[in-house]
Formats: sequence, structure tokens, C-alpha cells
Amino acid sequence: MSRPLLEVKNLSKRFVVKRGFMGSRKAELHAVHDVSFSVAEAEAFGIVGESGCGKSTAGRSLLRLIEPSEGQVLYKGENIVDFGADRLRALRRDIQIIFQDPYASLNPRMTIGQTLAEPMLLHGLASRADVRGKVEAALLEVGLPAQAMQKYPHEFSGGQRQRIGIARALSLNPKLIVADEPVSALDVSIQAQVLLLMEDLQRKRGLSFVFISHDLGVVRHFCDNVAVMYLGRVVEKGSVDTLFEQPLHPYTQALRAASPVPDPARKITVARIEGDIASPLDPVSGCHFHPRCPKAMDVCRREYPAVRRAEGREVACHLYPRTPAAA
Repeated sequence: MSRPLLEVKNLSKRFVVKRGFMGSRKAELHAVHDVSFSVAEAEAFGIVGESGCGKSTAGRSLLRLIEPSEGQVLYKGENIVDFGADRLRALRRDIQIIFQDPYASLNPRMTIGQTLAEPMLLHGLASRADVRGKVEAALLEVGLPAQAMQKYPHEFSGGQRQRIGIARALSLNPKLIVADEPVSALDVSIQAQVLLLMEDLQRKRGLSFVFISHDLGVVRHFCDNVAVMYLGRVVEKGSVDTLFEQPLHPYTQALRAASPVPDPARKITVARIEGDIASPLDPVSGCHFHPRCPKAMDVCRREYPAVRRAEGREVACHLYPRTPAAA
């Protein structure tokens, strides 16, 4: 069995936060806790959850845009957490990111041509003589005209700016892309166009994705496997089809029930998750979801559930037998 392209093992990220009068006290915020998953070549792996669940922090920790506190991130078997500056810079050719806000991620003082040329020149993938042709080819690949290279970010719509962000991520011919809510800031019709573009690029280039989103419908359309996060922890993980057809964890069930169904003939009642999300600075004891869970038991209030195998996926819930998950 071949090794996955990316393996994340027990990844955690803690932030020190000042509290009290004039920041006199310090507390630890556990943004990501003991997250593990793997991504095969040409696979799209989804991470979903509500805002504040730690999914974007996990994605940025993979790239070391945020330094992880603990754990391993193995790319082709090498732990990139241990990489020095030179090796990390070389790794940027293989792993890129698409940001949620395309406008904030583009330098307003640089033309689009300069923005796309910069990484190619920096990594020696193009000379000054041939970089213009490579930039034009990159723009055409994402559905923009070559003339766009002369313009500035403010001259484009949100969807066009995200296409530019995708072109920049592809400019170094990466193997893996972390897509952090890449369509959440776009209109629904534009979302579909950008998702189809990303799908087409994945198929043509054999790209792997870590696709971060709060929208279960988008993840179901784009991804092969998915991890559901709640307050920094993975509560359920498995194939998209298995998890969406029969979610096991009560939180996943609530997310699934709250997801809109694109069928005007189907009458549905959109469910709501009752209660407030606990603070990551002061999490509740036991399972962090139990204050909002309709199936909570006494053991849920006392003990955080271990991850166990159930019905073809991994789930952290006391409702299922205590069979440990496979390593």
C-alpha cells in the first residue's frame, strides 16, 4: 500500500491569551487539539465545521503559516514541522494555499501580471524573458484573458479575483493545495463556476486538496473524504458518501439536517443546533458538544470520548461501542 501524500498526526495548536484587568492573567486557547488525517495523491479531503471550530487554523498549520504546538505533518514521509527556512521555502513549490478573501490576499499596488510572475521568478521557474508567456498561460487556464495581467486587483469582481488567487497558487505547479473557504465570499452562481474550475484543474493536473469549508453541500460535491471538527477536535471522519448518507455523531447529524436541499419540490424543515458554543478558553468537561447534544448522557458530561471505529468511519462519541480506531 503506497504512502499518502500528506499525513497529519496529532496536530495541536495552542495560543496564549491575556485575560483580566490590563492583561494581568494568561490563559491557553486550544484552537486545534490532536487532529489526525491523511490525504492521498489526487484526493480532495474536506474539513468542515462551524465558524471558530479551528479548521482554518489547522489548514494554516499544515503550511506553517501558523506554527503548530505539537504533532507531525508528513509530506511524502518527511516531517515539515522540523524543516528549516531553506527547506520550507523549497516546499512552497509543492504546497500552496487559496485564501478565503481573494481581495485581501492580493497586493493592491501590484498588477496581476506582477503578482503571478513574482513566485515564478523567485523559485526559478521562469526567466525574465519567458515569464510573460507563462503568466498569460496561467490566466487563460483559469478562464481570464491575457489582458488581465495589466490590471490591478480592484478592477476585478470577487469571482475573478478568486480565479487570480487560484492562478497564483498554480503558478509553482504544486502537488497539494490548501483551499481555505475558497468560495464562501462569492455569490452562489459564482461559487458553482469556481468549484467547476477547481474540479477541472484537479482532474487535469492530478492535484490533491485540503478543502476547508462550513458548507456541507460544497464539501459533498468536491471532496472524497471529510473530517468534521467541533471546538478544535475531529468528531467524525470518513468518506463523504458514508458520512453524509448516515452521519453518526449528533453534531454531524445536526449539520446535515441544517444543510439546505437544492430541490424545490422537497418540503423540509431546516433544523437548528440549540445552545451556545462553549468557549475554547474555558471548555466544558467531558464531550465539548454535550451542552447542545439532544442525546447527551451522564458519561458525556464526565469523560471526553475516545475515537472508535463504527460503520466504516471514525467517530468520537459515547453512543458507539468502545472499539479503538485503527491507527
